[in-house]
Amino acid sequence: MGISLRNWNNGSRFGVGNRERSPALLGICVLSALILQPRPAQAIEDLTLQTALQAPAIDEGSGADIPQLSDLEQPATTIEDWIAQISQALVQVTGVRVEVTESGLQVVLDVTEGELPTPTMRSVGNAWITDFPDAVLAVPDGEEFSQANPIEGIALVSVTSLPGDRVRVAITGVNAPPMVDVREEGQEFVLSVVPGTEGAGTDQDAIQVVVTAEQDEGYNPSRATTATRTDTPLRDIPASITVIPRQVIEDQGAVRLDEILRNASGVTFSSSFGNRGQDFRIRGFGATQFRNGLREDAGGGGSFVNRTAQETANIERVEVLRGPASVLFGQGEPGGVINLVSKSPLTVPYYDIEFTAGNFNFYRPTLDFSGPLTDDGALAYRLNLVYEDTDSFRDFADSRRYFIAPTLAWRMGADTTLTLEASYLQDRRTFDRGLIVLNGDDRPADLPLNRALFDPRFSASNFDETRAYLYFDHEFSDNLSIRSAFRYTTSFESDREGTSNAIGLLDDNRTVELESYFGDQRFETYTFQNDLVWGFDTGSIAHTLLIGLELASNNARFTSQAPAEQQALTGGLLDIFDPDYDAITYTGGYQFTFDGNRQNQRTLGIYVQDQINILDNLIVLLGGRFDSIDSEERFGDFSQNSNDNAFSPRVGLVYQPNATLSLYASYARSFVPEAGRSADNTPFEPTRGTQYEIGIKADFLDGRLSTTLAAYDITRSNITTLDPDNPNFSIQVGEQRDRGIDFDIAGEILPGWNIIAGYSYLDASITRDNTFEVGNRLNNAPRNSASLWTTYTIQSGDLRGLGFGAGIFFVDQRAGDLANSFTLPSYTRFDAALYYNRDNFRAALNFKNLFDTEYFAGSQSRFAVVPGAPFEVRGTVSWQF
Repeated sequence: MGISLRNWNNGSRFGVGNRERSPALLGICVLSALILQPRPAQAIEDLTLQTALQAPAIDEGSGADIPQLSDLEQPATTIEDWIAQISQALVQVTGVRVEVTESGLQVVLDVTEGELPTPTMRSVGNAWITDFPDAVLAVPDGEEFSQANPIEGIALVSVTSLPGDRVRVAITGVNAPPMVDVREEGQEFVLSVVPGTEGAGTDQDAIQVVVTAEQDEGYNPSRATTATRTDTPLRDIPASITVIPRQVIEDQGAVRLDEILRNASGVTFSSSFGNRGQDFRIRGFGATQFRNGLREDAGGGGSFVNRTAQETANIERVEVLRGPASVLFGQGEPGGVINLVSKSPLTVPYYDIEFTAGNFNFYRPTLDFSGPLTDDGALAYRLNLVYEDTDSFRDFADSRRYFIAPTLAWRMGADTTLTLEASYLQDRRTFDRGLIVLNGDDRPADLPLNRALFDPRFSASNFDETRAYLYFDHEFSDNLSIRSAFRYTTSFESDREGTSNAIGLLDDNRTVELESYFGDQRFETYTFQNDLVWGFDTGSIAHTLLIGLELASNNARFTSQAPAEQQALTGGLLDIFDPDYDAITYTGGYQFTFDGNRQNQRTLGIYVQDQINILDNLIVLLGGRFDSIDSEERFGDFSQNSNDNAFSPRVGLVYQPNATLSLYASYARSFVPEAGRSADNTPFEPTRGTQYEIGIKADFLDGRLSTTLAAYDITRSNITTLDPDNPNFSIQVGEQRDRGIDFDIAGEILPGWNIIAGYSYLDASITRDNTFEVGNRLNNAPRNSASLWTTYTIQSGDLRGLGFGAGIFFVDQRAGDLANSFTLPSYTRFDAALYYNRDNFRAALNFKNLFDTEYFAGSQSRFAVVPGAPFEVRGTVSWQF
């Protein structure tokens, strides 16, 4: 048998490869993997066969001895024995030889007996990378092999171990990626290598590609760009960051952002904006959402991009940065940043067809295609397609969406790449604010969680959204590069069919008053962002200097469409305990001046950051940003123009006493423009956030498992509150404060056993106010929250690829509003998964809220309490080729 795959002989710098899809199917019983020490399937199979062969038939007259337990192979009783048995079941690479041939060279891998794995291959820059799954490196010299400049045209041959039982062979060309054929000869893998002749580069460039090439790190990514806007190891960043990679998303069968973010400590769901979108809090304060480092909203609760639920089909990972981030991202609440990172084009053909179905008539087919468009791989594409149609556990509620996201990446030269990314989303869903709290009660009303408190005739929200991104990356030299990004978005929300919701509760404490509204909203954004990165030395001190410029224009327009010259219908009544939706009759209506209402905002941001390596184990991070924001608002007879300026600093220190431990401390500030004026006509200053944080980051198990423990103190000041001398005006004396700790852990405990978990303790309260009582807890900010998700995949034998997953998610009770007039109860929900992943086929079952726990996910007010979804089951099948 032979395996032969030839590369595309390209010099792509896209930095992304054909990722190894993780297994993720359904499993209810995986928690036992946390306690028990299971024997590998192949070992059990061998033991059973051995017992059957060795045990003779019983003959009372023969006197034959019956085998004793001591004569049989015993199961593993320690973790060390388990690891040894699993390692023996994997294919071992016991030797590496580099031999010169007439045409170039060949790399020979000696492997032990067993089922030889099928490798995956791709070209990254000047490197040709071959990954062997279900294999371990067991060469005499240690955990890696490398040989520099074995022949002319080849800069480096390296063989290394990767997390997840994989062995990577990287063959790096000097001027171009080499031509590589892979074949299987007995118990050897032979890689025949011919040096490439096209392109341009240096030995150092080529070797760097191997270092910076995409690493399939499973549950434990080691780098991120969100915190510094540079590709930086997490252990070198003085901040608490959680990276949720694609493998976790797939294992959990997550299709919504809230399903993904429950894996990050300190992140809680806040509001759904009437089932239109998803809002979150980090460390008790608002979280600002970004995509590829570009703002998704106005940063302070305003919306210049539709707040419909984010589509995750084209998301490679989600990065969560906790704490104030205005130093690089401009205006934003002090909670932190949620950054969605898109999938990139691949340089080898990749096709993934997937279909998911579940209860509540959930159907979701997806396509993910990628590969080169030219023979030399200079032009590559990626295409994600999604159709989703589903009902809801909520009465009269459903949704349907179409999503298409094409991306083109053009490597214009050895140092220049131009990437065009676009997407179109059409989303149709029911407007639904959820349940309510009765008068005098401090908990949500005792109603079925599916009870609809709206008029089904007026409940449709329609969204259309188009996005276009253009990225320009150029390297002037090894140490100087620039990245420019331009984004344009246009989105449209139509409520012409009307949206209704409860606005009041009558004295009988069972009848709600409904209003229905009709109107359109249009949003348009332009963003131009530039980052210049310069690496240089001053003596023995190394610097990574970032200089950035950001220009943005955000516009919102509001228009009206309504029947009978009315833009709102009022006076509709509904009995919440015995609803008769056909009997809803509106007694009045009104028309408000809606046409011509608008919001405009223009932003200029200039920022500078320096990552200073004073010593090999001592890093200082200094940064500052200046923002100037011009805003215009027109609502009926009200109009206001304002200008805000703010400077946002950050200082951080990282000390690494050894190769596995990092200690850090940081100080950072944030700001959000505050509209309005005081009684003496003085414009309000921006709301400010100030954080002090210390933390520890540690790596275990040879870097396969990483943890972060952080303690912080955040103060949010300049909050507008009631002016006691002029009740019709406000003054800026309000203050809120958060103190707490976050703990996160992620990675691979044992071969095939992955985990991602977190815990957060949060003390968030009002410390100064004239409207709300001092000491009140901040809304949607639980004192305790925790999450644990773990999977185990059988590594060998006939059941190799079969896996199980289980998760537990706890959220403490929360204040429903700043007045603390009601409380959302605590809850614990369990998830499970069973999956099978073999070769190119994957099948999975995901159980969400396994024990059908009734809970409330968040609240916006006493008339907008969001109930959590009950038990759901979803099955997924996919095929890659």
